[in-house]
Amino acid sequence: MYKQVSKLIVYRELGEDSILKRLAAIFEDFDWYRENVVNGSTALSASKVEELKDKKHISKESLTTRIYGEIKRLLDLATDYGFDKNLWHNYLTFLLITNENSFTLTSEKVGARDGSVNHFAKNDFHIFRELFHFNFYAIEKELGIDCFSTISNYTAIVKKERMYNANVSAKVQALSERLEICENENDFFEEVTQFYAEYGVGMFGLNKAFRIRHAGERVELFPITNTDNVLLNDLIGYETQKQKLIDNTEAFVNGLPANNCLLFGAAGTGKSTCIKAILNQYYDKGLRMIEIYKHQFQDLSAVIAQIKNRNYRFVIYMDDLSFEEFEVEYKFLKAVIEGGVETRPDNVLIYATSNRRHLIRETWNDRSDMQTGGEELHRSDTMQEKLSLANRFGVTISFSKPSQKEYFQIVTELAKRVPEITLSPEELCAEANKWELAHGGISGRTAQQFINYMAGKCWYPEY
Repeated sequence: MYKQVSKLIVYRELGEDSILKRLAAIFEDFDWYRENVVNGSTALSASKVEELKDKKHISKESLTTRIYGEIKRLLDLATDYGFDKNLWHNYLTFLLITNENSFTLTSEKVGARDGSVNHFAKNDFHIFRELFHFNFYAIEKELGIDCFSTISNYTAIVKKERMYNANVSAKVQALSERLEICENENDFFEEVTQFYAEYGVGMFGLNKAFRIRHAGERVELFPITNTDNVLLNDLIGYETQKQKLIDNTEAFVNGLPANNCLLFGAAGTGKSTCIKAILNQYYDKGLRMIEIYKHQFQDLSAVIAQIKNRNYRFVIYMDDLSFEEFEVEYKFLKAVIEGGVETRPDNVLIYATSNRRHLIRETWNDRSDMQTGGEELHRSDTMQEKLSLANRFGVTISFSKPSQKEYFQIVTELAKRVPEITLSPEELCAEANKWELAHGGISGRTAQQFINYMAGKCWYPEY
């Protein structure tokens, strides 16, 4: 294994701490142990054997301990991503589709093209195919272990989807099964580059949504592994609003001109749900989402610099966006949306939700130039400064509070999705009316919370 891994060219940068690199080092030591200790024991004196063992600090026990350490790491990775069946193949596939290098990034952007780099890539795919079919029998027999046989025919414990990244798991396992049956490196090349063209490479290729965090001086993106699988049809009503968002997003993912979107209106009306559903609907067309909070607006330029050259369409998502009079973070946002020296890349849009149409809190004093007390002279200019942020969103979509009739319609439609709820429509609406009076008023969110409550009562009547 060590000889094979050492011959990698395009995929050489695996990280010294990678499971594959560490296993390769263990197998190198095992080969030395077998040659100098096991097979060489008849030709060497006992003292020479002990001398060699002391020199290399290699023994069956140390090799076994190190192998178990890497198997534990592999099991942890499999748990995080829901791998199953052949964990070794899943792991090697995971390496192939997460390794960002010149070849994989080019394949992501333009697909497989003729070029000299393909020669080196096929060299690596030949090696990966050998690793796929690596024979662990010798090391298992010599050390008296069976861990490699076990992970090659593994039955994972069934887990709830929210416990692992189901989206990543499905894609890794599907590609892994196709690579298992590849007859040569050319077949490997076709399968892997096709995956790059369809989904990309690295964390952007596998994940739908991301957040940002600081790593020392750097701003880095990290994936949100458990995104909500909500669909637009799950939101009852608001058909016009949904269609406006669909039209703008479809233009965006198809490379046509599109606008930043502001979804505003009453709380609990489905604004955030719409944006999450849009992500799920257009993920396969290259849409990705980066969720960012108000205190992180100063990092927007750094985030955009990381994503502007990738072959994806990124929505920067700002939930519940609003500013008080004393907050100035909106100035960073204005510059990024429109007005800064650097043009916003074509593959980036901003989608925001807010309970406020104009985002920034206004007062009646803002609307009057009649000001005394030595403060700002032209207060109406302040109002224009505040309104200019909302005006930078080319598409604004209003989500109004539903009427009671619409509220009952939402409750009734949601109840149809829960077979355990057997109340008549009249009984259901009567209970829903009592619920909303005690739980925050009429909204789609209140309706969903009521249905959750009723579903729980059906399962546990005593509750």
